Amino acid sequence: MRGLRLFLAGDVMTGRGIDQILPHRSDPVLHEGYVQSAEDYVTLAERLCGPIPRDVAPDYIWGHLLEDLAALEPDLRIINLETAVTTSGRAEPKGINYRMHPGNVGILGTAKIDACTLANNHVLDWGIGGLRETLDVLDGAGIGLAGAGRNATQAEAPLVLDAAGRGRVIVLAYGAKSSGVPANWAAAADRPGVNLLPRAVPDAVAAVRAALEPVRRPGDFVLYTVHWGPNWGYEVATEQQELAKALITEGLADAIVGHSSHHPKRIEVIDGKLVLYGCGDLINDYEGIGGYEEYRGELGLGYVAEFGAEGRLRTLDMRPYRRRAFRLERAEGRDRDWLEALVRRETVAPGMMVSLTGEGALRLAPLPGGAAPMR
Repeated sequence: MRGLRLFLAGDVMTGRGIDQILPHRSDPVLHEGYVQSAEDYVTLAERLCGPIPRDVAPDYIWGHLLEDLAALEPDLRIINLETAVTTSGRAEPKGINYRMHPGNVGILGTAKIDACTLANNHVLDWGIGGLRETLDVLDGAGIGLAGAGRNATQAEAPLVLDAAGRGRVIVLAYGAKSSGVPANWAAAADRPGVNLLPRAVPDAVAAVRAALEPVRRPGDFVLYTVHWGPNWGYEVATEQQELAKALITEGLADAIVGHSSHHPKRIEVIDGKLVLYGCGDLINDYEGIGGYEEYRGELGLGYVAEFGAEGRLRTLDMRPYRRRAFRLERAEGRDRDWLEALVRRETVAPGMMVSLTGEGALRLAPLPGGAAPMR
């Protein structure tokens, strides 16, 4: 019998250069040290890949991903939206500011996104007014939100989703200072903001316990998402490992999805429960930007995880993609081989193995012979 199937993704950044190729463009003026116009990011990408079309259809940026998701039929689709959705012109003085025009919100509907987590270091790039508009636009589009709100109560509140006959999924979203979330972005009783991750592991565990208590029912699946750590590097901080283990062993999370890193990093299965320490970017406008080439930042993964009894992982399908001309193309040949080697190296999953499927996906599944410690 098929279990709960979730599409999970790291950062989806549809602002700046990508916003400039969509039908509704924000004012391209930027406040960065070296780049003054969002159009410059389109030019950088075109130097690498050739002309990029303008006024693209809503499905353009998703590319082959939409076909792959249609075949995999996830029950819910959950991403980390790493941009404000606003016309606000009041940029926060932080150097990098992402925004997408509200008129382009339909691209999320085209991908059938059910929920966006917003506890990240860019959702307030255009101030409190920009966050309020982001919340209003996404609410109006019928997209579930977690990790940010008009006050602390809303920002901390779990999002409860109905997985179409497969039970409920509770989504918790936190943003950590280690990912660049400013301390003053934390929501308060009378101030909009993000759900800031407590620094100490016991405090972080206590926050999850308190958030779940009023809403959790027997049989609910709990998805813990967190924006943490630096953009580059495969090392997983000790406190991240400690928090992941504590949440799972204390029965407070069935899956943990981390993001902030621009590339995929460690995958772990603890007591049958999935931990993605860093999903890597899914969509961004970074093509043509130099530096960190060893991490192959143009490559990424889309994750579809299937869970069985008691929230235990059955399979994890990882679809390899290459970002080209601000569009997701299936990664093949050496690009796919590079991602396969990365996943094999960075996966710690007793009783499971990584293999390549006939569709060109990477699959984490139980070893033949029923050796996996899950049911």
